[in-house]
Amino acid sequence: MQALTTPSPLRSFVGSRPRLSRVCSDGLVVRCIVRPDSVPFPNGIGSNRADWQSSCSILASKVHSHEQPTDNSGGGRGGETGSADHIAAVNGHKTSIDLNIVPINKGKGSHNGKIQKPLTITDLSPAPMHGSQMRVAYQGVPGAYSEAAAGKAYPNCEAIPCEQFEVAFQAVELWIADRAVLPVENSLGGSIHRNYDLLLRHRLHIVGEVQLPVHHCLLALPGVRKEYITRVISHPQALAQCELTLTKFGLHAAREAVDDTAGAAEYIATNNLRDTAAIASARAAELYGMQVLADGIQDDSSNVTRFVMLAREPIIPRTDRPFKTSIVFAHDKGTSVLFKVLSAFAFRNISLTKIESRPHRNRPIRLVDDANVGTAKHFEYMFYVDFEASMAEVRAQNALAEVQEFTSFLRVLGSYPMDMTPWSPSTGDD
Repeated sequence: MQALTTPSPLRSFVGSRPRLSRVCSDGLVVRCIVRPDSVPFPNGIGSNRADWQSSCSILASKVHSHEQPTDNSGGGRGGETGSADHIAAVNGHKTSIDLNIVPINKGKGSHNGKIQKPLTITDLSPAPMHGSQMRVAYQGVPGAYSEAAAGKAYPNCEAIPCEQFEVAFQAVELWIADRAVLPVENSLGGSIHRNYDLLLRHRLHIVGEVQLPVHHCLLALPGVRKEYITRVISHPQALAQCELTLTKFGLHAAREAVDDTAGAAEYIATNNLRDTAAIASARAAELYGMQVLADGIQDDSSNVTRFVMLAREPIIPRTDRPFKTSIVFAHDKGTSVLFKVLSAFAFRNISLTKIESRPHRNRPIRLVDDANVGTAKHFEYMFYVDFEASMAEVRAQNALAEVQEFTSFLRVLGSYPMDMTPWSPSTGDD
């Protein structure tokens, strides 16, 4: 597998849990001020190109501040005096906007070959310049299956680990990363509901998909034998996908869920837990100095996770190769229109590959009063649908035009090439 490199790690933009904090090599922190209205910046920088950009008025792009020499003897913080007169260059364009960039102490540039921790909010680093390496955000730590998916989707990319799914979304929105690769469903465990909700909350576009066979290994510290294991930790889906195999091994160890598979291996190695094993990839064993007690322990070899690639801008749909389109819709009167919506695809011979319902966050329950029998309470849902057609095809355009007549809300999440790589069951090389 292609070796991946990881930059300075990044933590949740929303959470405040105390974790390891690092600063980027530029020594800059960017404060983003969200305004509800469109903010037309002078000199054509940051003007409103799409509605999602209005929620991120400051992009974490390469910013070079050229400040006038100041006298710090006046007691100002970090030479604030005269800072209003400085000129900033954003992606090579000059602008007089005060980007509110606060210099901080620079950290060490070298990581001494150590494994990188997930990105933190202080790691707002510049977007790559033209022609440089693609930066891809994923959830987890190095050695996670999401990192492998990022490498499969974008070979030779610079993979950026993030603590949470939402951080990966924000990393792309803030131009810290060019793409995000996130799981949406597994052939055994089903849908990853959190990411479906985040697709609706954020304004990123699906620009591709990649399917990754999952190959689980049982890992422990060097010298530990299976009979000494009293606890097995991993992601909840990984534990469920290996339950039968663990039972056949005669392991009566307690199962404990953690955030991700590679994180379980890192936790054992960091704390020198000789009574605990992890379910993770062979790459995680290599990264964290662990031994593989058992290889390929998934109960079903047809264990595949589907990932989507997300970007700030959509790609242009084409008709010269198989495409898939993902949409989400809802209706004010509930699920009664679902049959009509689906018939719009059936009449045009468009195959559906996925349909998923999620609670309607803004209106989870609809009440219908009847003087004779009382009040009926209906749950409201948003529907996610994937279908095999490109938005460049007339039949897909006509189908969505008909769907729009039956729905109160319709959004195209993306129209993108299908993953058509040859199928091969999970092997140790994955």
